[in-house]
Amino acid sequence: MSGRRLDALIIGGGHNGLVCAFYLARAGKAVRVLERRGVVGGAAVTEEFHPGFRNSTASYTVSLLQPKVIRDMTLAERGLRIVERPISNFLPQADGGYLKLGGGLERTQAEFRRFSAHDARVLPDYYAALEGVADVLRDLALKTPPNVGDGLGTLIAAARQGRGLARLRLAGQRDVLDLFTKSARTFLDGWFESEAVKAAFGFDAIVGNFASPDTPGSAYVLLHHVFGEVNGKKGAWGHAIGGMGAITQAMRSACEEVGVAISLDAPVEKVLVEPAAKPGGRGRAVGVRLDSGEELFGAAVIANVGPRLLYDTLIDPSDLAPEFRRRVKGFKVGSGTFRMNVALSELPRFTCLPTPGEHHQSGIILAPTLDYMDRAYIDAKRTGISKQPIVEMLIPSTVDDSLAPPGQHVASLFCQQFAPVLPDGRHWDDEREAAADLILDTVERHAPGFRASVIARQIHSPLDLERKFGLTGGDIMHGAMTLDQLWAARPILGNGAYRGPLAGLYMCGAGTHPGGGVTGAPGHNAAREVLADMRWWRRAG
Repeated sequence: MSGRRLDALIIGGGHNGLVCAFYLARAGKAVRVLERRGVVGGAAVTEEFHPGFRNSTASYTVSLLQPKVIRDMTLAERGLRIVERPISNFLPQADGGYLKLGGGLERTQAEFRRFSAHDARVLPDYYAALEGVADVLRDLALKTPPNVGDGLGTLIAAARQGRGLARLRLAGQRDVLDLFTKSARTFLDGWFESEAVKAAFGFDAIVGNFASPDTPGSAYVLLHHVFGEVNGKKGAWGHAIGGMGAITQAMRSACEEVGVAISLDAPVEKVLVEPAAKPGGRGRAVGVRLDSGEELFGAAVIANVGPRLLYDTLIDPSDLAPEFRRRVKGFKVGSGTFRMNVALSELPRFTCLPTPGEHHQSGIILAPTLDYMDRAYIDAKRTGISKQPIVEMLIPSTVDDSLAPPGQHVASLFCQQFAPVLPDGRHWDDEREAAADLILDTVERHAPGFRASVIARQIHSPLDLERKFGLTGGDIMHGAMTLDQLWAARPILGNGAYRGPLAGLYMCGAGTHPGGGVTGAPGHNAAREVLADMRWWRRAG
């Protein structure tokens, strides 16, 4: 099909690329998705990593996926089933105790009373404060940010999207300011006394965030992880039966039903750009060249890869303005994430709670205090690897028997903080195994016998995440979720409305609003903007 002009070419078959393709094809457009791997889904895939053992390879839990996307793509009708965790999290403590979070307000309050009567008492107000701000963010998630530089249209769009914030009472507006500017520790210190309780909430602030809970702005990352829902229940987290690949395989089915063409093992080498007709004008993205040498052409070229990969690698520097190139170089990437999957002969027996139970079906957080999380970051900044890393373990086989043989289990180990690039000339290829051992030792300290139960392991260092999934710097968010890289400034102010600096070039990945996580929102929103531009092209032509 070389030389044929399509309506849209989408670079990358991750979940946002599939969502974008679906909406475009449903509107009657001819769309082709180009995926460099042999499977669609990007980081949201399920793979067998040892005979008989399957797991979500990178993305590993569900909450932020937009209900509208689930409905429009009829994912439930295509077999997608999400089960909620019985409790949200389980945190073993250094003194031999533990804290459970979730299972309903009254139950969580009863748990908190074991640590602080004050914390139990203020918990409803804390939830109300977060929910008030989270509702505003939910409303903004499926809206296109105002594009700075578009004149009056920018002001009108900003005013419309600011209504939700303006309607908040003064206390709510103060909460917004706190969450967007303060560190997670400062924000949580204003609410709670117990270090265990603060750790339970503060963990969300460092998920996919190469930062300390003391870093200003880290409170927002905490908020970003609470505005999702599962099966209509706000703030809940769950597991997709069959793993995260069940989501993207259902999306693939929806795409193919509306006519999307999907090419696997089709890595893109370069975006083809037609030079500007006049000096100082914008060039136009007109197609792509694959590694095979084949050239494909489309009216819209839509990148589901991260901004740094797109602009540093796939577009020739001469096709971008020097000022834009400088801004892209300053776009921060590197989430400090190390990801493992392990096959287990048995469930871990935690010293603080050794018997099987609901805690095995929750997010098991091995980071008992904010100080522990801070030290992990300081270690990684200094040496590249935390001596005592932050580990969240999920054991999805406790609720999904399709993932492991009877009586055996798989566990996801999501780990922070590990520098994207190791200092002093060291290389991740030389240190990934030792880092994996360190992570297993961390679990072993809380659950003696864990290491002996490990049958096999799959390791993804930051470099592995970059090589395998195209995540620059191993960044699971496609870019830091800091105030300067959010909303209309994601990825860059003036290009925050899914349109790139070249005519015909668009972005639909997590490097655009509203950011990281398996949400589908960037793909949904980008498709709307592409369709709006195509209608304008038709009228203008």
